Amino acid sequence: MAASNGRGGLKTPAAKAKRAKTRGRKRRPILKWSLITFSVMLLLGALSGYIYWQSLYRGMPALPATAELWDANREPAVEFLDANGDTLEIRGPRYGRAIKLDDLPPHVPRAFIAAEDKRFYDHDGADTQAMVRAALANAISGKTVSGASTLTQQLVKNLILSPEQTLKRKVQEIRLARQLEERLSKSEILELYLNRVYFGSGFYGLGAASRFYFGKEPRDLTLAEASLLATLPKAPSRYALDNNMQGAKERQAYVLTEMLDAGFITAESARIAAESDVILAPEPARNPQLGYILDAATEQIGNLLPELPDDLVVTLTIDNTLQTNISAAIETRMDTEAEAANARQVSAVIIDKQGQVLAMYGGRDYTENQYNRVTQAKRQPGSAFKPFVFAAALEQGISPYDVRIDELVTIDDWTPKNFAHTYMGPVTISESLQKSINTIAAQLGQEIGEEAIISLANRFGIGETLQPFPSIALGSQEVTLWDLTRAYGPFMTGGTRVDPYLIARIETSRGEVLYERASYDPQRVYPREDAELMTAMLANVVRQGTGGNAAIDSWPVAGKTGTSQSSRDAWFVGYSAEFLAGVWTGNDDDSPMNGVTGGTLPAYLWSDIMTVAHAGRSPVILRGADKLIELSPAQQARVGYYRDLGMAFAAVTP
Repeated sequence: MAASNGRGGLKTPAAKAKRAKTRGRKRRPILKWSLITFSVMLLLGALSGYIYWQSLYRGMPALPATAELWDANREPAVEFLDANGDTLEIRGPRYGRAIKLDDLPPHVPRAFIAAEDKRFYDHDGADTQAMVRAALANAISGKTVSGASTLTQQLVKNLILSPEQTLKRKVQEIRLARQLEERLSKSEILELYLNRVYFGSGFYGLGAASRFYFGKEPRDLTLAEASLLATLPKAPSRYALDNNMQGAKERQAYVLTEMLDAGFITAESARIAAESDVILAPEPARNPQLGYILDAATEQIGNLLPELPDDLVVTLTIDNTLQTNISAAIETRMDTEAEAANARQVSAVIIDKQGQVLAMYGGRDYTENQYNRVTQAKRQPGSAFKPFVFAAALEQGISPYDVRIDELVTIDDWTPKNFAHTYMGPVTISESLQKSINTIAAQLGQEIGEEAIISLANRFGIGETLQPFPSIALGSQEVTLWDLTRAYGPFMTGGTRVDPYLIARIETSRGEVLYERASYDPQRVYPREDAELMTAMLANVVRQGTGGNAAIDSWPVAGKTGTSQSSRDAWFVGYSAEFLAGVWTGNDDDSPMNGVTGGTLPAYLWSDIMTVAHAGRSPVILRGADKLIELSPAQQARVGYYRDLGMAFAAVTP
């Protein structure tokens, strides 16, 4: 049968072959373009992946210089130590003082390696095996059940990166960790980690955690204690030892098992550590008065250092035992006498002859009011200012045995009156100070001039700008207790200035000393002989005058009372051969007290705190306190003249 050539006819073999060939030609371009399209898409995908991968590093912070790693991402914090090196308080996050790996027993760092990074010495900063293992475990479970961060990665995350949980942050963490491992040795990384890791409750670093939880240095940690601390970095809040010791013990069992498997400890050591009944150190009692002291010290730090690093360890001159005991002594007396006296506030300071501030009481309740009445409150010192008037008089040649008339006087429009509103007639200069006679002080002020008084007071340490008014002789111009107390220093020291200070040393937590109080020869501001005569007169204030209530057993002391108008302020400032101290009582609103004078409540308080300060010490002679004043013939004649007139007065033997 013949093949049909029509549209609907039969196809010959040749026609079929031709038709198949045509279809093949059509398929080849489709395959070709499919391959091209696939290749392009693959290339674009790879390029996109590369671009995305690189974008993960965009904005990645640079690894800080090695020296800067210690301070990286660190909040400002100051640790205050007392004169014995014991921590008084930490302001800000509690960073531990730097520890050295070589100073730790081997079980301490090994506990953290076992707990956080068993392959620490085998990886290059990021543990690929651990990451693969963690990825598989998380994929199988459908949630995050395993992590793979190394100690180095944790360090990078804490010091350099943000805490956000993103792929970008993780990729950057891995790269930075490997860079860090290229720069530092494993020991350096581990040491840095132990000093900066977070232990919860505001504590950073092994040193801080060790002292807080166990009251000891890291070098003294037992295996039981170290393995408990090693539980904290994983979940500081969950395993906090003071809140969840049971949970921490369960985690400790894991740490000890890992240490045993790694060959770090023996089975017997692990058993003993697991069964040990670890005792936490009691949280140290904080004297609320420390707030006033630390505020004053913080202000001084700013004056001493032009720039403040983020970590400071400041050693103060404070004797914490003395501070605690004088606070208790003040509170005991104020609790029984303050209400009747209407004296709601009190302040006090004790300084040694080198100028070290050993104790400071800034007010009765720091939590209620942070106003420091030692360093900040400016009040009228009243007669407590008179010693500077008499000292200036001695400097101009006036003798303690010179005589002046206690009588009504008027200076310009001012008429000073004595406290008792009576007049004694002729009295010696010494007796007038002993009895705190206002008219004599006012007369002396006019004889020597107000400028001489101001000059001497400034030389002695009064920092306020004083005005040359006649009433300056009676202490009408405001001063702080800090300045007034220090200004009695030259009487105590035989004429050299006392410069009180709170800060002995400032360093970083790594031991870098930024400031240390230098020793120096104190400045002479007053003649020794005159200083001893002043001590003789001020000792009589306590022995026979207005300051009798300030006496302390067995110790010769000297000082002066002071009371401002209407008993708004009452003071006692004085010294022994060992200590210089001042006390003020009054009210913040400047309201009057109920008949309180410097010789009553302040003198009692001064005696209380100085008795505490001298406890356990052998009495020391106060130079000048018993000095006899030899009278010149002219002075003897003058005394005899007034006696002949029948104007008797008491001869003073300092």
